[in-house]
Amino acid sequence: MAGNEREKIRHLLIVQDMQGQRTIPLQETTYSLGRHPENSIVLRSRSVSRQHAILLRVTLPETDQYGFLIIDGNFKGKSSTNGLIVNGNKCSSHNLKHGDVIFFGNNQAQARYYAITNLSENAFSESSQAQDLSSLLSEPVNPVSSFQTLAVDPSWQGASETLLARLASFPELVPNPIIETDLQGTVTYLNPAAALKFPKLRETGKQHPLLMGLLSAVQNRKINPFVREVEVGQEVFEQSVHCLPESDLIRTFIVRDITEQKQAEAELRQRDRLLQAVAEAANYLLVEMNYETGIDKALAVLGEAAKADRVYLFNNHPHPVTGEMALSLQFEWIRFGLEYSKDHWQNQLYHSSQLTRWYTTLSQGQSISSITREFPPVEQELLTQDGIQSLLLVPLRLEDDFWGCLGLADCSKERHWSRHEESTLLTMAASISGARQRQQVEQKIRYQALHDLLTGLPNRLLFNELLSKALPNALRNHESLAVMFLDLDRFKIINDTLGHSLGDRLLQQVAQRLKDSLRSGDSVARWGGDEFTILLPRVNCLEEVTQVAWRILNALENAFNLDGHELYVSASLGISLLDEHSPDAETLIKHADTALYYAKDEGRNNYQFYTTSLSTKNPEFLTLEKSLRYALERNELTVYYQPRVNIATNKITGMEALLRWKHPEMGLVGPSVFIPIAEESGLIIPIGEWVLRAACIQNQVWQQAGLPPLKIAVNLSPKQFRQPKLVETVAEILEQTRLEPHFLELEITESTAIEDLEFTRTVLRNLEKMGVHLSIDDFGTGHSSLSRLQLLPIHNLKIDKSFIQQLTTDVRVAHIVKAIVTLARSLGLRLTAEGVEKPEELDFLKSINCEDVQGFLFYKPLSAEKATEVLQNQRIMTVQR
Repeated sequence: MAGNEREKIRHLLIVQDMQGQRTIPLQETTYSLGRHPENSIVLRSRSVSRQHAILLRVTLPETDQYGFLIIDGNFKGKSSTNGLIVNGNKCSSHNLKHGDVIFFGNNQAQARYYAITNLSENAFSESSQAQDLSSLLSEPVNPVSSFQTLAVDPSWQGASETLLARLASFPELVPNPIIETDLQGTVTYLNPAAALKFPKLRETGKQHPLLMGLLSAVQNRKINPFVREVEVGQEVFEQSVHCLPESDLIRTFIVRDITEQKQAEAELRQRDRLLQAVAEAANYLLVEMNYETGIDKALAVLGEAAKADRVYLFNNHPHPVTGEMALSLQFEWIRFGLEYSKDHWQNQLYHSSQLTRWYTTLSQGQSISSITREFPPVEQELLTQDGIQSLLLVPLRLEDDFWGCLGLADCSKERHWSRHEESTLLTMAASISGARQRQQVEQKIRYQALHDLLTGLPNRLLFNELLSKALPNALRNHESLAVMFLDLDRFKIINDTLGHSLGDRLLQQVAQRLKDSLRSGDSVARWGGDEFTILLPRVNCLEEVTQVAWRILNALENAFNLDGHELYVSASLGISLLDEHSPDAETLIKHADTALYYAKDEGRNNYQFYTTSLSTKNPEFLTLEKSLRYALERNELTVYYQPRVNIATNKITGMEALLRWKHPEMGLVGPSVFIPIAEESGLIIPIGEWVLRAACIQNQVWQQAGLPPLKIAVNLSPKQFRQPKLVETVAEILEQTRLEPHFLELEITESTAIEDLEFTRTVLRNLEKMGVHLSIDDFGTGHSSLSRLQLLPIHNLKIDKSFIQQLTTDVRVAHIVKAIVTLARSLGLRLTAEGVEKPEELDFLKSINCEDVQGFLFYKPLSAEKATEVLQNQRIMTVQR
C-alpha cells in the first residue's frame, strides 16, 4: 500500500508572508489568493491586492496527471495592483513547475510550488501543519521530472487575463454539480452547485449514493471516462466519472437530472404490465369454465402487475338479518407473507356510519382513491385492520346494477394511485362484470339444461347424474337402490280433448304430488311427455319400495280440479332394483322401462318389479325393429326438407334433411318412434349414411337445375357420430356426389357434443378441415355452456324449439334466449331458432338479431318435389325484383 501511495503526485504550495510560513497541500480545483479573508489562501501583506491571483488546476494533455496554472488578477479578469512575479519574471499567467518561486508584488508575500511523488499519505497530510518543509523535501524525496518541463495546452499561451479568469471561475460558477475525491473515496472538492444540491455529501462521505460503489466502478471500468446512473432519494442522475490515478483524483460531474425521464419510463413499463395483465386476466375470465377459478387467476395477475399487496372483490347483497344493502368480501388475493382478511369485511352495512360515503361514491360510478390517513376516522379504523396504507376502489356494475366493487391495496407504503392503475382497474371491473353476467346466464342455461321447464323437476340428464352418483354410495354402504319408471294412464286423451295448456297444468300438479309422496333424499324427474322417473337411493328392504309405490298411486287417486274440470288420472309403475341382473345405471333404467310395459299390460294403475322372466323387449318394439331392418331394402324411407329462412331478407338460406318412414301398414311412423329403435339396434349407421348421400344428391340436383346454391343440413345421431369411419364416410359421399364440402352442414346435438369433449373436438376439426360446416342442434337441452362449446370448431347454433314455444309466455325464457343469442354472436356463431310458429315469436327473434329461423310459420317439412317448387318460386321472385 505504501508503495502505491508514493507513486501518487503530491502538489504543495509553501507560503511565506508577514505572519510566517505555512504549507498548503493543493487538492482543490481552484484557489483564490489575496489579502481578503474570503480568499482560499490568505496572504498577509499590504502590498497584496484583495484578490491578487488565481490557482487553477489543469489536466495535462494526453496524461492522467494534472498541474497548476497561476493567473494574475481576480475572477473577473482585473489584474492585481503590484503584479505577479514568477522566478524573477513578471507575468500575467504561468504554468507552475516543481520549485517555482512566486512573488506577489514584493518580497513581503511569496510562495514556492512543489510536485513530488515519494511523499507518503501521512506526510502529505502533515505538510499542512509543518512550519518548515525542508525535512519533508530532503532526499530521498524526488521531484516529478515531467513537471520540470510542464507543458499545458499551447492554445492557452497568449490568452487574455479575462479569458483565463473565466476559465478559473468555471468550476465555481457552472450550474452542474462537480465532486472530486481521492482514490480512497475521500471528498476533496465540491463546487458550489454540488454543495447546494447535496448539502450532506461531505458528512455522508462514501455512504452517499453519489459515492457509493464509485471506487469499485472505477476499478472495474473498461473505458475512462464513463457514465453511470445514480438514485439519490426520489431523484435519478447521470453521473460522468473521470479517473486520474497518477494524480490521485476521481472527478465526477452530474450531467443531468433524469428523474422525470425515469419516472416516464417506469410509468410506460407499468402501463405495459397493466395492459398485459388485463389481457391475460380477460382470457382467464373468458375460457375458464369455473367462474371462481377464473376470478382467482384474474386477481392474481392484476395484483402482481399492479405491485399491490392486496386485491379485493366485494359483493353487494341484502344483510341476512336486516335485509339492508351490505357488502362482503367474496374474493381476495394477497402478496406472499400477508394474512388473509378477517371477518370484519363480512356483512358490512353500507348505511352504517362507516361506509355511507363508499356507497354514495361507488353507486354513482366514481372511484375512491387515497392514502389511509386521509380517509375519515371510521373508515381508517376498518382499513388499518388489514394494515392498509393506500386504497383504490372502483365500482362493479352490470348495466345499471351496482353489484360490488374491486380494489387494490398497498400495505407497505403510502401510495398515490396513477391514472393508468385506475383505468386498468376499471377495465378489469368491466371484464369481471362480463364474466359474472356469463356465469349467471350459464347457470340459467345449465338449470334449463338439467331441469324440465314446465314442472321444474330434474330432466333425464340430471336424473342420470343423480343415479350415477348414487350407485357407488349404495355399493359402499352395502345397500340397494331402486329406479321407478312412471307413465300416466290415458293422459293423451286429456291432452287431446282439453288442450295442451290444461294438460301442462295437470302435469305440474302431478309433479307436485309425486314430490310429496317421496321420502327425504328420493328424487323424481320428468323423463319426457307424461313419463317420470324416480330414484330411491337407499333401500334396505323390498317393503320400503312397495310403500313408496303405493303412496304414489294413492296420491294420484284424488281428482285434479282445473278450470272447472274434475280430472282423474292414474299411473303405471315399473321398478328395477340394484342387483346382479341390474348392475349399472343404463340397465336399471332399461329394466324399469320393461317392467312399466308389463304394468300397463296388467291393467294399468299398478306397479311391477322387473324379474329375469320379463322380456327385455315388448312385442311392439320387436315388430318395429324387424320392419325397420327391411325399410331401406323396400324403399320405405324418404327424406323431407325444411327450409331455413333468413329473418331480415325472408330468403331461404338452407335446407334441413329430415328422415321419414312410410310403413306399408302403419303409415307414416314418427322419427321419435323409430330413431331410438334404429339407434339401439345399430341400424342408424346404414340409415344415416343413406340419408347423408340422398341429401347431397338432392343438393347437387338443385344446383344443376340453376337454383341458388345453399347449404343442406344433415343430423348425425350419437352412435353415427361416434362410428370410427365417420370422416372417411363423409369424404367418400362428397366425392361420389361431387358436392362441394361447404354446401354440407352436419348437425350434432348438444348432449352428443359434450359427452366426450376431446373426441368431439378431434372429429369436428377433421370435418372442418374438409370444409364442411358444423352445427350444434337442440341447444339448451343439454347441460353444457357456451364457454365449453367455444372450444369446438362450430359455425352454427340451433336454439331448441322448447325455448321458442315459451318465448312469448315466459319472460325468463325470453331472457335466456336473448343471452344465448348475445353470447353466440360474440363468439362468431350464426344463430337458427327452431320451431317458430307465431308472428310474435318471429318479432322477438328479429329484435335480438337472431339470423335464421325454421318452423311452421314459414314452411313445414317438404317433400323433395315441394321443396324444389319453393326454391324455383323464390328464384322467380328474385329475378322479378
